[in-house]
Amino acid sequence: MKTALITGATSGIGRATARVLAQQQYKIILCGRREDRLMELKEELSAMTSVHTLLFDVRDKKNVLDSITGLPEDFAIIDILINNAGNAHGLDPIQNGDPEDWDAMIDINIKGLLYVSKAVIPGMVERKSGHIINIGSTAAKEVYPNGNVYCATKHAVDAINQGMRMDLNAYGIRVGGIHPGMVATEFSEVRFKGDAARAANVYKGFTPLQPEDIADIIQFVLSRPYHVNIADLVVMSTAQASSTIVNRSL
Repeated sequence: MKTALITGATSGIGRATARVLAQQQYKIILCGRREDRLMELKEELSAMTSVHTLLFDVRDKKNVLDSITGLPEDFAIIDILINNAGNAHGLDPIQNGDPEDWDAMIDINIKGLLYVSKAVIPGMVERKSGHIINIGSTAAKEVYPNGNVYCATKHAVDAINQGMRMDLNAYGIRVGGIHPGMVATEFSEVRFKGDAARAANVYKGFTPLQPEDIADIIQFVLSRPYHVNIADLVVMSTAQASSTIVNRSL
């Protein structure tokens, strides 16, 4: 039975992925900042598989390393790492951007991904096996107005994904990036700092991707034969042609 560690597991894509992989009998390590949600999800998934929770903020380098290296024996061998934790703060032109928002996006989307990866990868290298999936965004492939720093962080995830794949190739470790377009999660509500009405308007007039859509794709990627590595995958809803072109009549 393989063990999968999922960051950002308390909502959205992370939570949906945990559910799908639990159904497929993976052992699950749930990572997140909200203890109540972690416990609730653990209780739900424990009916299907073995579950362990790690309470940390990916920005906290020491806590991340201590938590992952201190896993109990039954969960210590991590076969799959899903770097899902990420966020967007604000949607402002560069001249109006809040440096606090910039710091949050850089610290979570880039540095947090690196901290978790640093804690997990040495074990994979030692065993010469493992599979890493980095969740990016269509913002990793194009820049849109007012997206400046957020797009930059996701471009960084794309670059890290590529570099990681090259560096770990000698050890037989599969590395791939999945880049979703607009997914109906708490993402926009976080970006707009709790403005639920503004967040709802992002998905108004069309059918966006759902977290379960991305979770199904992650499960598909993981289920490929060992010689197959899906290295880079962009997925959008039918209504979305780019970050700025959405057919809201669908």
